Amino acid sequence: MLQFLIRRFLQLIPTFVLATVFVYVIIQAAPGDFLTQFRENPSVTPQALEALKAKFGLDKSYLEQFWLWFTNFLRGDFGISFSHSSRPVWDLVAPRMWNSMILVIFSLLLSYAIAIPVAIYSATRPYSFLDRFFSIFSYFGLGIPSFFFSLLAIYVLLITQQNFGWDMPISGKSSSNLVDPTPARYAWDVFIHSLVPSIILALRSISSESRVLRAQLMEVLGQDYMRTARAKGLAYQKIMYKHAFRNAILPIVAGLGGLLPAFLSGAGFVEVVFAWPGLTPLLLEAVQTQDLYVLMSTTALTTILYIVGNMLSDILLAAVDPRIRYN
Repeated sequence: MLQFLIRRFLQLIPTFVLATVFVYVIIQAAPGDFLTQFRENPSVTPQALEALKAKFGLDKSYLEQFWLWFTNFLRGDFGISFSHSSRPVWDLVAPRMWNSMILVIFSLLLSYAIAIPVAIYSATRPYSFLDRFFSIFSYFGLGIPSFFFSLLAIYVLLITQQNFGWDMPISGKSSSNLVDPTPARYAWDVFIHSLVPSIILALRSISSESRVLRAQLMEVLGQDYMRTARAKGLAYQKIMYKHAFRNAILPIVAGLGGLLPAFLSGAGFVEVVFAWPGLTPLLLEAVQTQDLYVLMSTTALTTILYIVGNMLSDILLAAVDPRIRYN
């Protein structure tokens, strides 16, 4: 098992390196840089411009800039932000990434907590009224983009507040009127603010995972050995959860590695619509100002999340399916 994990980790290292190189090339291929705004300002002297170049390391070649950032990143130094008064990039990215991860983790747990029971019910009662209802719901969840659901949710919440006085927060991470709250009170406030965005973010995953798991369960339940188990009189719970579910869950476990970055990228629209202080607003600002080190560090951390997610899915898949360990 340990050799398997080490081999998988070594295979993922080139992914990280190539991803950072690719993003760096794309950023440098864009016209201009952070200093373009200063070059177009007649009040900025050439001496001041050269000082800014030296300060941010933009006086070096592209290869030197990348190598300097990459080696510093491996040591935990993410550089300084061009557009935030030379603040360390980590001080900007860390709280934003944590805020995004709150939505991602909550949405991930919510999607599996709903998708698995729905899939089991639909697979054991195919073409029933609720199964057809879940199918229609999944088509809407997969076909309608998250930003539309976000805008619709805000509209519904505003109407609810006006007509029924139900004060459900629709923007931000916490209430502005909180003064010296206790940790429990603050955690509850963050939970309430993240509830609607997390539900919106989880809708697409609920729709896709429930349909995939339903199809897998129906296929497994139709196998000869499952019919033999039922003929022998095995209990329904043992047939479903020990045999059918364990075999049907393999594609879901295998795809877990892609869910972390998928949720993180999918949270972008939700963060913007609900004014959630996550990674996407910072990333959009960095793109507009061409803040090189913020862009590179954000991409690198997202790639690391992808690698961690793949490692996690490999561990879970090996735990569920012994054939993976043997191979």
